[in-house]
Amino acid sequence: MVSKLRSKHALDELCKTILEERAKDNAKLLVTVCNGTGCRAGGSAAVIEELKHEIVSQGLTDKVNIRTTGCHGFCEAGPMFIVQPGDIFYQRLKVENMADIVRETIIGGNIIDNLLYTNPVDGATYIHQSDIPFYRGQQRIILGSNSRIDPCNIEDYIALGGYSALAKAFEQDSGQIIEEIKESELRGRGGAGFPTGVKWEATRKAYGEPKYVIVNCDEGDPGAFMDRTLMEGNPHLIIEGLIIGAYAIGTNEGIIYVRAEYPLALSNTEVALRQAEAYGLLGNDILGSGFNFHVRIHRGAGAFVSGESSAMVSAMQGEPGEPRLKYVHLAEFGLKGRPTNINNVETWANVPLIIDKGASWFNSIGTERSKGTKIFCLTGCVNNTGLVEVPMGMPLRDLIQDIGGGVPNNKKVKAVQVGGPSGGLIPEQHLHTAIDFDELSKMGAMMGSGGLIVMDEDTCVVDMAKFFVDFCCEESCGKCIAGREGLRIMREYLNEICAGEAGADAIEAIEDIAELMRDASLCALCRTAANPVITSLRYFREEYEDHIGQKRCPAKVCPSLVNYYVDPLKCNSMCDLCLSNCPSKAVQGRKFKPLWIDQEKCIKCGICSDVCSHRYKAVSKFSGEQVPSRFLRKGR
Repeated sequence: MVSKLRSKHALDELCKTILEERAKDNAKLLVTVCNGTGCRAGGSAAVIEELKHEIVSQGLTDKVNIRTTGCHGFCEAGPMFIVQPGDIFYQRLKVENMADIVRETIIGGNIIDNLLYTNPVDGATYIHQSDIPFYRGQQRIILGSNSRIDPCNIEDYIALGGYSALAKAFEQDSGQIIEEIKESELRGRGGAGFPTGVKWEATRKAYGEPKYVIVNCDEGDPGAFMDRTLMEGNPHLIIEGLIIGAYAIGTNEGIIYVRAEYPLALSNTEVALRQAEAYGLLGNDILGSGFNFHVRIHRGAGAFVSGESSAMVSAMQGEPGEPRLKYVHLAEFGLKGRPTNINNVETWANVPLIIDKGASWFNSIGTERSKGTKIFCLTGCVNNTGLVEVPMGMPLRDLIQDIGGGVPNNKKVKAVQVGGPSGGLIPEQHLHTAIDFDELSKMGAMMGSGGLIVMDEDTCVVDMAKFFVDFCCEESCGKCIAGREGLRIMREYLNEICAGEAGADAIEAIEDIAELMRDASLCALCRTAANPVITSLRYFREEYEDHIGQKRCPAKVCPSLVNYYVDPLKCNSMCDLCLSNCPSKAVQGRKFKPLWIDQEKCIKCGICSDVCSHRYKAVSKFSGEQVPSRFLRKGR
């Protein structure tokens, strides 16, 4: 039975005891295994079990510690683990690798070369995690602890100084804490970038009791998993930030809103809350301060619009997740009509760091108006995908080239989509743009929650804009006409453009709809939903004009504007892969005879090109271009 901590001194003593006990294990090897959602999908659970089995069977339980942790960020390389001492980084592990690792590395002290990371850009192989360009270019002040902590063991967090910021906060009054947050210039990491300290102060001064503080872990952007990763890998960091915020605002009730599709985040958070309460870090008279604070979890149903703060409040009250008019501020009239403060997970995670190290330390990172670091989900056409944390002010090009490793197959970057479905496209010529709330806004994009999708030269920006509008249209709550009908009509126009059926007035009509949505939509989600379309028109207008005027998709992506032909100069008619795999029987001819494609039967699925390309690349794609006569069968 754990005794509750009743003072800062008791917390310090516990930390000291934990460190002393662990110092006795310094002679042991430590294997920290990533067990986040991404690595779990790759089979990390089986890898961990096999590693434990090998350790036991070799009689090494007294010589090796295994620590399962949250996400290490480098999702491209999972499952992965690090062997300490030595910072040896093994990646893309399989169950059958465990016997070799135990025999060669843990017992023999040797490195297994084929399990090391090899940079696809220059072919260099790296032994140490800290040397890998993906990690070397980051500043992981928040994510860095993920690879050192078992999220279900509170003592791992305390050993790293966890909850010391909370103890320090209790030595100050609430006004001092709010001033510290204001001086740090921390801006909300959930999208709009509103100053966190100002929001806290407004909630504290608002009339009404009880007040509420809420963690927003809804995160519905396609391909975004920053908040989920933090809640999975280091839930105590968010809980500590939440308690500090509650103490500063003056409330005894907190809620962590997590979408139900995040089972691991939910499970680890529940464990962390129970442990924090058992150690006296939640509940009544926390650390002997006299401050009482209780936290509960609310499982979100998964609607994208519920990530909007006022819609989240409605959903938590059992009402439809629909936003409210913005003249009613949540700081004054939020959950149950009481003053409410909502910050997203990443914002809360910064709070203990600021209180512990000071506003001036936080201010030293970033730009004049955007302080600290930002976590991004780096995805798309880039060699190194995963979760990255970089200082504000880093140019987008450096993030893509140095950390992301550039675009595969030496292709060129065409654009970067920043900010999720409400963000915007930034073209290659503007990749010098700094990661900064204001600089991104000037480009027509936004920081958003941190989604970042790299597009190469083979990406159709019209098709990409249609994807985001389709998403927003499906996820719209439908409460306001401007958002509901604007998205629907815009989607119809984009479908017509991609199908080569749009009239000459389509672009002007889309621009009019976008302007209406910005002016008349109820919430920020629909006001910004047209951003991908508007920015793609701003920087790639000629691509829209090609679709409309020439019935041509330059990227050869839109199926209705693409034709497939067999090049007789490349096809030897011996493999018949296109013939046997065509679902519509459009490929005509027979093995060892000339093959051709009946355009009337072709459904533009691209299977013939896919199965052929890895051998002869004989099936070619054309889009609105004159087909060379040699591609056409004689007599047809």
